Amino acid sequence: MASPLSAKRFIASLIIGWMVLISAQALILYDLKFPISIVLGDSFLSITMLLLASLLVLNITRYYLPTSYQYIGIIASSSVLSLLWLLISNSSLKILFEEQTAYLGFLHNSLVIRYAFAFLVLTIVTIASILWYNWQERKKESKRKSDVEALSREAELFKLRQQLQPHFLFNSLNSINALIGLDPQLARKMVQQLSDFLRGTLKKEESQMVTLEEEIGYLNLYLEIEKVRFGNRLQTKIDISEGCKPALLPTLLLQPIVENAIKFGLYDTTGQTLITIDCHSEGNELIISVKNPFDPETSMPKKGTGFGLSSIKRRLYLLFARNDLLSTATHDTIFETTVKIPQQV
Repeated sequence: MASPLSAKRFIASLIIGWMVLISAQALILYDLKFPISIVLGDSFLSITMLLLASLLVLNITRYYLPTSYQYIGIIASSSVLSLLWLLISNSSLKILFEEQTAYLGFLHNSLVIRYAFAFLVLTIVTIASILWYNWQERKKESKRKSDVEALSREAELFKLRQQLQPHFLFNSLNSINALIGLDPQLARKMVQQLSDFLRGTLKKEESQMVTLEEEIGYLNLYLEIEKVRFGNRLQTKIDISEGCKPALLPTLLLQPIVENAIKFGLYDTTGQTLITIDCHSEGNELIISVKNPFDPETSMPKKGTGFGLSSIKRRLYLLFARNDLLSTATHDTIFETTVKIPQQV
């Protein structure tokens, strides 16, 4: 645990306090008409020894920190240290100024005041030291908790990703398997596209932020793979405001949303299906809207927002601590998923 002496401000405060106390005591003794040798000698020796006692307190509390504010212990330790300081400083001053009868009388008469002064200073130093080390301990505990929470959050984000990726991977492998006999060239193309997509996704961390332009690049790789699977049935339209391209969002956030749109836009239909992706800004938020058509008689889009979209909502909560960043709505035969991404101001 770091000592208060490791803080430059604390050392500066200690030196200033030491100089102020020496000056104050010197003024008092000078006011009492004692010779300058006694004024300087008494002030310097007494306050310096008090400073050493204070440093001893700092060292003791560093290795023995009360679990709670044990006031009796603080008072007892300050009393003992004050008594030791009084005995040592007075003995030293008597030896130093043994021929100064008037001063020795003053020294004897001021024992109570000197003791009370030392007790007050050492009590303040002890309490300040305990507060410092308690603050240091709380800071370390807070950092430990923060580290644990960060690791837990990263583990959960990683788990969400591991649960999402196999779903897309298995679908792609099944499509490649079907194409091998029918169209080997197309199968090879799809393998290459899948390789490029997975290479990019494996390099990214779940908490990493990328620009919208980069995210759309990865999304296009995914859509090229899906267009091999579905042929001309899958049509996409991506509309991005020019000012939105530098906006930041969590990496690979859009792929499972678009996958959900494709699932409920194509699985229950036989004709062409248009998936539209619109990106624009509102205030300090990037708004991304994904729309897909659905057949109200055969499709249940609201029930189809299971793991894919719920995992996105959970991921957004872990990253931004908000539950209102993902929403869904239906408009006649159109199902819309809207994502809001807060931007740093």
